[in-house]
Amino acid sequence: MTATPENVTGPVAHHAEGPVWWPAWGGLRFVDMLAGDLLTVRPDGAVDRRHVGDVAALVRPRAAGGFVVALEREVAVADDDDGPLRPLARLDDGPAVRLNEGATAPDGALYAGGMVTGPGATASLHRIDPDGTTRVVLDGIGCSNGLGFSPDGTLAYYVDTAAHRVDLLDVVAASVDPRGLVGRRPFATVDPADGVPDGLAVDAEGGVWVALWGGSVVRRYAPDGRPDAEVRLPASQVTACAFGGERLDTLYVTTSRQGLAAGAEPEAGSLFRVEVGVRGLPALPFAG
Repeated sequence: MTATPENVTGPVAHHAEGPVWWPAWGGLRFVDMLAGDLLTVRPDGAVDRRHVGDVAALVRPRAAGGFVVALEREVAVADDDDGPLRPLARLDDGPAVRLNEGATAPDGALYAGGMVTGPGATASLHRIDPDGTTRVVLDGIGCSNGLGFSPDGTLAYYVDTAAHRVDLLDVVAASVDPRGLVGRRPFATVDPADGVPDGLAVDAEGGVWVALWGGSVVRRYAPDGRPDAEVRLPASQVTACAFGGERLDTLYVTTSRQGLAAGAEPEAGSLFRVEVGVRGLPALPFAG
C-alpha cells in the first residue's frame, strides 16, 4: 500500500491510544493513557483535553449520551462531555495490574482488559454489563489490547500482546453464556521481529487492521488471517487505529513517545490519518 499518512495533531500525547470516531462528539476522541486525559480533535484541528484520572485506558460513547471511560482500576460514566464522572464498576486484578484497553460489543456491553505492571501477576479481560455487573471473560492475560467485532457481529478479534497473537472468539448471547465471548483460538501470529500486536480495527469487508508496537506499521489481515496490506508510520510505537470521517473511509492511527529518548522520533505521540481504500464500521455505544 502506497498511501502516505498525514500527521493530524503533531506530538500532543505521551502515550496516545484508543481512537474512536463518534459523530455526536464532532469527530475523533482518543486517550493520552498515562496522563489520564481524554483528547478530542475538533473540526478546525484543535485538540481539547480533559483530565479524568491517573490513567485513561479507554473511552467509548454511551447510547444515552456522554461517554464511558476505563480508569486505572474502575469504569466510570458521564452524561455529557462536561459532566462529572460517576463510578460504575470496580475491576481490580491486584496492585500489579491496571486497565489497558477494550471495546463495546454489539449487545451494548463493555469489555475492558488489564495489563501486568509488576512481577507475579496476571490480568483478565472483564465484561461490564449496562447495570454495572462484571464478570471475568478471560484470565491469565499479560497485556490486554485490541478488541473488535466482525461486520455481522458474530466474531470478536482480540489481542493479548504478550502472546504475540490476534485471537478469534465467538460472540454469543448472554443467555447462552454470560461472558458473551467464547471459544478463543488463534487468528494470526505476529513475528516479534515485526513488532507486537496492539490495538485493532475491523473494516466493512471483515479485514482486521492491527497496530504493531515497535514495528512502525499498521497491518491488515484478511478474514482468513493472511496479511494483505500495510501502512507505514514515521513513529515506531504504533498503538491503535480506528476508522472515521463522514464515510468512515479514513483510518486514524495513534502513536506513543513512551520510553523514547529526548529528540528521538519527533512525530511520535501524534495522531495520523490515511486513506486506505476501504470503509470501516461505526463505533458501538455502551448501553449503560
